[in-house]
Amino acid sequence: MDQRESQAGDDRSGERDQISGDFISTLPDAILCTIISLLPTKDGGRTPAISPRWRYLWRSAPLNLEVRSPANSHSPSTVLPSAVSGIISNHDGPARRFSIGCFPDDLDADAESWFHSRALANIQELEFTYHNYKRFPGCTRENLLPPSALRSPSLLVVKISYCNFPTSLPSMNFPLLKQLSLMFVSMSGDVFHGLLSACRALESLYMAEIRSTGCLRVSSPTLRSFGFRNSDEETELVIEDAPHLVRVLLPYIHHSDYCATIRVVRAPRLEVLGPILPVVSNILVSQVISPLTSANSMCTVKVLCLRSSGYELDGVRNVLRWFPYLEKLYIIFGRHSEENKKNEPQYDPPHQIECFQTHLKTVVFKIFIGYEKQVNFARFFLVNAKALNKIEFEVYGACDAISVAYYHSLLQVEKRASQDAQVEFRSEYQRTGYDNHVHDLSVADPFGQP
Repeated sequence: MDQRESQAGDDRSGERDQISGDFISTLPDAILCTIISLLPTKDGGRTPAISPRWRYLWRSAPLNLEVRSPANSHSPSTVLPSAVSGIISNHDGPARRFSIGCFPDDLDADAESWFHSRALANIQELEFTYHNYKRFPGCTRENLLPPSALRSPSLLVVKISYCNFPTSLPSMNFPLLKQLSLMFVSMSGDVFHGLLSACRALESLYMAEIRSTGCLRVSSPTLRSFGFRNSDEETELVIEDAPHLVRVLLPYIHHSDYCATIRVVRAPRLEVLGPILPVVSNILVSQVISPLTSANSMCTVKVLCLRSSGYELDGVRNVLRWFPYLEKLYIIFGRHSEENKKNEPQYDPPHQIECFQTHLKTVVFKIFIGYEKQVNFARFFLVNAKALNKIEFEVYGACDAISVAYYHSLLQVEKRASQDAQVEFRSEYQRTGYDNHVHDLSVADPFGQP
């Protein structure tokens, strides 16, 4: 009896192994090729050794090609520039993703021809980075983005950094491109306009540290999310016409010597904005003009994030008058700057803060420590915001019963204007630049995310 049971167990084990093997072997080639395309380059190239069934799949699978210079090729999944031409010529299938991170001198002499190859004709994702430790590489032939890099109409995602755009580019057409990132690049306003005009399905655009001659004008009928940070005093960016733009994220603006000028001419659906400094007067100058009138207030903005040291209460009160229908406000406390104090505008008392009366429901203070200026700053909202449902304080350290009681005493929360407002303390603050959420359209409120 035991022998028969043992034999039956062995049979069942064999059946399981066979079923498992048959399941993989019965998958269509298209699915197996998709699996291979998600693997790093070298791992995908090793799949022919799995079995005879896999022997020829890699050559027809969409290629995921990640290229790095010898000095930076630490990952076993990357390939050297010298190997790219051979891989492309021996690969019958299209390329799904092409990522290049090289020093200019390490690029193969045939690099320009890569983008004209059959394998890259229908590429979906492109990342191009020159490894250069200078903030802006010199405008030389060696640091130029290859003109043919942006030739495929099948592109969905493009990320270009640390290089210079040519003074002119061939005719471009990107009917499918949804995500575009430009970081530490030099380009003319005309080239930028041509690039953006070619993106007929663009949903998210992130720009960081752009050096440009001429104004950068953003006009896009499809753009929904925009992120921008710059410190070049010559940079002027105009959101000229963006009928579907919902959010503008401005990460890493910490001080009053932030020089880039941002003007919003038409963004009728803008709901999420920030973080901005109350003392920075050259942001959104087209829609925020003093004296304030209903024509230039930003009535569509529902979520706003401000940076403050706790000293700029007058400046914050001025800013809040621009957003009469504001529903949620984030205040990120930071280091006090005497330069900020010097540039702080004086509050104009005759103009009341309209959102305090009926619309502002939630205020969140981040990096709340509890020193005097912060306490007085927070009490201003407790005493004046009549429609509040909740006010949250994100603090460092533990929030036990003793510390919460101490904060309640400091803030005198019993004197709040909205007696129904919940006052909550938690130690969950995490620093973030918010640029991580520019392309993530599933995040409705990027300031509430870690």
